[in-house]
Amino acid sequence: MALKKIDDLSDFQVDTLRELGNIGSGNAATSLSGLVGSEVMINIPKVRILDFEEAVNFLGGPERVIAGLLIRMDGDIKGMILYAFGEDFSQEIVGQFFGKEIGSLLELDEMDQSALSEIGNIMAGSYVGALSAMTGLTIHITPPCLCIDMAGAVLSVPAIEFAKAGDKVLMIDDSFGLGGVTVKSNMILIPELESLEILFNRLGVV
Repeated sequence: MALKKIDDLSDFQVDTLRELGNIGSGNAATSLSGLVGSEVMINIPKVRILDFEEAVNFLGGPERVIAGLLIRMDGDIKGMILYAFGEDFSQEIVGQFFGKEIGSLLELDEMDQSALSEIGNIMAGSYVGALSAMTGLTIHITPPCLCIDMAGAVLSVPAIEFAKAGDKVLMIDDSFGLGGVTVKSNMILIPELESLEILFNRLGVV
């Protein structure tokens, strides 16, 4: 039966996406470790199916400032990836790369933003690479577009894609051990429904 909206996913399909998220996040953590030159630990990610308002609230509410990295997917799997980084993740990354402290995301200069964009690009590439290796599907990603703003504004950018998928998105809630502290990043996956069907068919999941 064709998927009509994301919240039609069965428990088994959600579990499959959770496992894919676990593998993809592990690959992303390995890539991140190589960049910062220290071990990065990854906890088992949680996969949630959320509507727009729930996603905004999960990120801390509409007025919380976040760094959003929007990446488009094309090829056999089409859709969007939105990485949402809070201040804790960004502070740790900037500290690891440049040895300086920032008090707010709004203090990030052009070099800091470039580093954060590259981190997101490599993490997304690692995630998509793991997905391609497991399924044999060809997936391309575009360079990330970085936006630092309130969560409500950042998530309004891909909002039209929410409507296409039945007003729901897949939130992969990651937790990394980085530099002796635990930091969080959230990956919001907004796939086209046809792409999800292709993915599940390739994996033999019904």
